[in-house]
Amino acid sequence: MSTGVIATKLFPPARRSGLVARPWLAERLDSTLDRGHRLTLVSAPAGFGKTTLVGDWVGRQERAGWLSLDAGDNALPRFLTHLWAALPGIRVAQPQGDVPVTAALTALVNDYAEQPDCNAVLVLDDYHVIESLDVHEAVAFLLDNLPDQLHLVVSTRADPPFPLPRLRSRGQLTELRVDDLRFAAAEAGAFLNDVMGLRLAPEDVEALENRTEGWAAGLQLAGLTLRGVSDAAGFIEAFTGSHRFVIDYLADEVLTRQRAEVREFLLRTSVLDRLTGSLCDAVTGQTAGGRVLEELDRANVFLVALDAGRSWYRYHHLFRDVLRARLQAERPEELPRLHRAASEWYTGNGSTAEAVRHALAAGDHERAGRLVEEAVPEVRRTRQDALLLEWIGALPDSVVRRNPVLSVVAAWAAMTAGELDGMERRLDDADAALAAGDPELWADTEDLRTAPAMVLIYRAALAQARGEVEATVRFAERALELAGPEDHFVRGAGGGFVALAAWANGDVADALATFASAVRELHAAGNRVDEQDAAIVLGDLWMAAGRPSRARKTYSETLENAVRNGPPYPRVTADLHVGLAELDRELDDLDSAEAHLELAKTLSEHGSITENRHRWYVVMAKVRATQGDFADAVRLLDEAERRYRPGSYPDVRPIAALRARIHIAAGDLTAAEAWAHDIPNTVSYLNEYGRLTVARLMIRRGEDVRGLLDELQADAAGRRAGSLLEIGVMRALAQQVGGDRAAALEILRQTFSETPEPQQYKRLLLDEGLAVPQPVAMVDPLTDRELDVLRLLDTELTGPEIARHLYVSLNTLRTHTKRIFTKLGATTRSGAVRRARERGLL
Repeated sequence: MSTGVIATKLFPPARRSGLVARPWLAERLDSTLDRGHRLTLVSAPAGFGKTTLVGDWVGRQERAGWLSLDAGDNALPRFLTHLWAALPGIRVAQPQGDVPVTAALTALVNDYAEQPDCNAVLVLDDYHVIESLDVHEAVAFLLDNLPDQLHLVVSTRADPPFPLPRLRSRGQLTELRVDDLRFAAAEAGAFLNDVMGLRLAPEDVEALENRTEGWAAGLQLAGLTLRGVSDAAGFIEAFTGSHRFVIDYLADEVLTRQRAEVREFLLRTSVLDRLTGSLCDAVTGQTAGGRVLEELDRANVFLVALDAGRSWYRYHHLFRDVLRARLQAERPEELPRLHRAASEWYTGNGSTAEAVRHALAAGDHERAGRLVEEAVPEVRRTRQDALLLEWIGALPDSVVRRNPVLSVVAAWAAMTAGELDGMERRLDDADAALAAGDPELWADTEDLRTAPAMVLIYRAALAQARGEVEATVRFAERALELAGPEDHFVRGAGGGFVALAAWANGDVADALATFASAVRELHAAGNRVDEQDAAIVLGDLWMAAGRPSRARKTYSETLENAVRNGPPYPRVTADLHVGLAELDRELDDLDSAEAHLELAKTLSEHGSITENRHRWYVVMAKVRATQGDFADAVRLLDEAERRYRPGSYPDVRPIAALRARIHIAAGDLTAAEAWAHDIPNTVSYLNEYGRLTVARLMIRRGEDVRGLLDELQADAAGRRAGSLLEIGVMRALAQQVGGDRAAALEILRQTFSETPEPQQYKRLLLDEGLAVPQPVAMVDPLTDRELDVLRLLDTELTGPEIARHLYVSLNTLRTHTKRIFTKLGATTRSGAVRRARERGLL
């Protein structure tokens, strides 16, 4: 699959001679170059001349970049690749590896900020095709941080989800809309008579301008038709109806005036989104595609050149739609052949995505299935999950079920949707296909060779999602038996599920050792994204082991390694920032926790893996509860529950139990009691969080909680230091509620003396309202990230240079610096460095 830059997307439409001069619109566009201006938005329906206007204007700018967007740019990595290629004057290369999107864009912003005389313009054309939240948020981040030297112009059919009211109120937005783009009577006359070469009377021009309401495409279609009409006034008088009617009517008139071979060319090539000579030849079965395209270009028949060399074109969107409707109405039997020919051309020219699309459109599902099967390794490696899900959803069930590789992919798709029964059926399909053995229908790939083991891996995932720990281990171990020494991914996944089962059983030490070995196998497999995903599990395991600092180190090192080594993939980094936010909340550093959560939201709010897509809401709910906003915390947990999907990770902290804890903190014991009715009394790690919540409720009601805590302690002893810490805090809370502060303090002293990292826990005490002295010295330590900043403060680097080095914005750097000053009791950079040396931090 081709993943490089498509050069034709970087060229504005070639400027045509005889354009109608519209200087006042050019002046409005010029305002985008004002210092402090951020966005010029050109927003109107199709056919109002947006691309022509902006393309003509940008061609007269000294330093300007152009990016024509299409549906493929909804994949964030592809969008960023083309964005970098389009940027004029950019000096820094696009960061490679799993660099957070905000970090990459920060490097971009800083580079322009250091070029005071740059004054560059970037145009994003056809932005309405973008539906990806990730892309929207990346552009919104860029808008929020644009330096004065870079100016953004967006051309679109619909307003993008940017903070337009804020930009408007600050005077940072210029808008050109339908009323601005409509042709006035004088402009319509210049277009029809001077450009189109007609000789219409002023009253006819005015009538046509009124009929089309100044719509450029309607005027152009009318002009083409009027070239062959003797009674112009009569035609214009009869010219009425909606835009859709006008398009259909005039397109029919335009088509009937073309030579037969040109009309055939137009209809047959309408199945294509982009046109070039050899592709058109493949579809039409002719050999003159390039010449016909040049002829249509010269005749101005709704053809848009996509590159300066005029070798690639596209039809005007509306004209293309009409052609397709006409082809469907007149010769629907030709559509499969045309699409099949296009699919074969794209296969031979390295564009699998287009080849699959046309194979599906042709109804050639066998071909489409084989193309998808062959593309699975590359699509999975580049994490184009949305594309893979789209393909699997488009293939007929019969094609998927006969193919073990496609059935495994379909099982994964069902798991991401939380459809566990559907996942099991797909795995049964894969087993049945392997048993039937029809290799002539399958592509000879590595995925086919390892399919039997991968079916077992997904069965282990299914068992884990259902809470069936023994079955999880059984399936994972059978997969490991099938794996050869070189099957590192299978070995990593199998070992990972054995570790997850140990975690579900509460055997944290075993889980840590086994999972670390599994991560090494993933690394050997070159599967860096899954390796980085594993850091989330390791962080949770270190927390269960009572070692928050090791969790933080795991998250931070994974982020740094992602920057250096991994492919750009914001999903993983988003989840890591959520993990860091949870650790910061426990340290009562709510500003840092919220900063991490906001960054995570910008990176990939909807991009987390199945097991983590709810987690942002859970952690933000904890932050809001800490701030006393219990109502918002409950609302966030409701949203978390809506997004939660059972997955590979054991559900050791159920959302319902956390909601009950917030009800208890808010004094709503009735709501908590309603939840507690359904909590079983069984002793297990999967039930521990719920039973500790029940313990909180019992303490608030003045009930004896010692027996419950004794059971929980006996199960956690020697296996989970994190659990023992919380159990000890509950014992102290029971004593304090009973009025014995001295006993509470003694229990806390004893509990924290046995805790590996007592200084890492603050909210555990504060959330329970334990009004006792801190049982150990709990100084406010510098976080790993703050230590990184501190070391760079002890250099000659400037603030912007430090920000670029750390891949953060200047505002984020200032936030870190402010916290460092506060913790060290300093007011200046030199003072902070001096105090850090005194404490042995440097």
